[in-house]
Amino acid sequence: MTESTLLNATDLNVTFTGRRGSGSARAVDGVHLTLGKGEIVALVGESGCGKTTLARTLLGLEKPTAGQVTFDGAPLAYDSRSLKAYRNRVQLVLQDPSGSLNPRHTVYEAVAEGLRVHGYAGDEHTKVAEALSRAGLRPPERFFQRYPHELSGGQRQRVVIAGALVLDPELIVADEPVASLDASVRGEILALLLSLRAELGLAALVVTHDLGLAWNIADRVAVMYLGRVVETGTVEEVLTSPQHPYTQALLSVLPEAPGEPVVLTGEPPDPTRIPGGCRFHARCQVLASGEAERAGVAGSCRTEDLPVLSSGRTAQAACHWAAARAVTGRDPAASPAP
Repeated sequence: MTESTLLNATDLNVTFTGRRGSGSARAVDGVHLTLGKGEIVALVGESGCGKTTLARTLLGLEKPTAGQVTFDGAPLAYDSRSLKAYRNRVQLVLQDPSGSLNPRHTVYEAVAEGLRVHGYAGDEHTKVAEALSRAGLRPPERFFQRYPHELSGGQRQRVVIAGALVLDPELIVADEPVASLDASVRGEILALLLSLRAELGLAALVVTHDLGLAWNIADRVAVMYLGRVVETGTVEEVLTSPQHPYTQALLSVLPEAPGEPVVLTGEPPDPTRIPGGCRFHARCQVLASGEAERAGVAGSCRTEDLPVLSSGRTAQAACHWAAARAVTGRDPAASPAP
């Protein structure tokens, strides 16, 4: 860790015990992740990859089965007092403002709730007005007595963000923050998050399935598959020169992507049945095309597990094929040889 490190997860594991004899689910299976002060990191992957469980664990909402979360140099403790103090510095922004806002509470009550839970002793009225203004709801007094159903989707999301900002956190964890919004509003919310970073030095972990969103907001990207980070690096490194076939497949479906979209075969990730070898090999288009065989790594893909990626800020990919290509000097993102 460096002096600028705010959040650090080391060898994080979260396992859920199965019911009625079913296997245990390794939702998070050895993750190292670092977030710097004022940094925005996008945690990307399809449904079921473990990104939401990882986010909840970093928030202290799930206790890891193994590993450790460190915030600002201090290990996260799980007693009620420590967690309350921690959540004063780290706040969650949910994807569905309609579901996270109580329809019976006014905007003022929704934003003031965090202050009351944490026993804020200052001027509540001023603090709520300040948070709403920072979230782009101006003049804030005009929104105090309004109810969620009286607001647009974008305004409701701004109220949720104001509820997080009111406690002056150093980090927000935003779970699909624009997934439920119209396309015309998404850009406004992303611009708001960027402005909050610029004005307040606020760091953010943005959980999303959308690599296009990551391109527009993130400094770094961590791509998850079946409980592990399989590729990480700066947004430019990962999105302009993806090394892992899974990242390449996610990028191929973006509207501006060249060529045909990659259609992944096989079953979606199942954390109760993690395969041997590379955990992506059963769906890997590079293995299926024969390119891994030509690179001499097909056997390794099927049988040899890959090391857990470190939490450093260098570009990394957990892929036998990408490693082989790095040795030969060929671009793993290039089209497979005929």
